Amino acid sequence: MTALSIRLHWQRREAALVTGKYSNAHTVQYDDRHDLPVDAAPDWGGDPANTNPEQALAAALSSCHMMTFLALAAKAGWPVASYQDHAVAHLGKNPKGQMSVTQIDLHPVVHFDTGFAVQDARIAEMQDRAHRYCFIANSLADSVQINIL
Repeated sequence: MTALSIRLHWQRREAALVTGKYSNAHTVQYDDRHDLPVDAAPDWGGDPANTNPEQALAAALSSCHMMTFLALAAKAGWPVASYQDHAVAHLGKNPKGQMSVTQIDLHPVVHFDTGFAVQDARIAEMQDRAHRYCFIANSLADSVQINIL
């Protein structure tokens, strides 16, 4: 199987590593050329201008779900013209009492070429199939919700 990797770099900026007194800001590099500034979520003292791991998880799920949906739609002959999503990661405590991403809501909106229409029930069925076949969704706990708009 393929091994997919990133490079992560964090450097302490403060004189000492003291609880609550250091920055979590770091860089994640994709394919040795795309740098993404990352930090803790704002609720945990991170810079809201940077991506945080919880957003990255929601983005990974949303992206995987979309690519799976598009593959299924192409096989079905559906002329998808555009696809948008608004993914929301919810933080809370899991059943073990640990902080975690307890739910990720996806809100996909699909538009087709002019003149093509498909019933909402069929789109919902295709979204459900995309969720079941998405690699990232299959890697997560059962708390992922898909909300069709």
